[in-house]
Amino acid sequence: MAKTMILCLLWLSIALVLTGAYDPDLLQDFCVADDTSADSVKVNGFPCKDPKMVKASDFLFQGLRNEGSTNNIFGSLVTAGNVEKFAGVNTLGISMNRVDFAPGGVNPPHIHPRATEIAFVVEGTILAGFITTNNTLFSQKLEKGDVFVFPRGLVHFQYNIGASSAMTITAFNSQLPGAQVLPFTLFGSTPPLPNDVLSKAFRISEEVVKKISSKFAPN
Repeated sequence: MAKTMILCLLWLSIALVLTGAYDPDLLQDFCVADDTSADSVKVNGFPCKDPKMVKASDFLFQGLRNEGSTNNIFGSLVTAGNVEKFAGVNTLGISMNRVDFAPGGVNPPHIHPRATEIAFVVEGTILAGFITTNNTLFSQKLEKGDVFVFPRGLVHFQYNIGASSAMTITAFNSQLPGAQVLPFTLFGSTPPLPNDVLSKAFRISEEVVKKISSKFAPN
């Protein structure tokens, strides 16, 4: 398992280096994000740590080591390795996630507005797909070792169709790809979308809208 993780991380890193980053090119060797100093120079909205204070550990992220808890309504958990969690990727135009799935778990339809995503299946069997702007669905059954790409800005999903747990490692050509999970975006926004807008958009009654919204209301 550990060997598989190392190989997939290496493969994804090489792939993203070869394809180039989407974020603006950096004008220095690195800019380790520093959220402790209000006076630091800001690049892409994230201040740079003084290069003299940078350590090797700033370029290390161990947050993808452990399995995430899938005890939730979707039966999945995304563990992010973006600039908000991994300071060393600031300005480098790259980030990674780990996604754990219980049997039957789903990473629900969502969008990354700032990045293309590439996914590597470490364990399990996944149904993955995306929908184009002309409403065409492209979906594929993925087995361990398979790779699938999701174009930037398109609605996409992953669904564990196997009998056991599954896990993917995903990479992005952005330090902060962003994510809009459609159920929460539409039915759990703050302030909420007007019920009559959702009612007309989905051709359902406002009572049904209220019932759905109650499942995604902000805590």
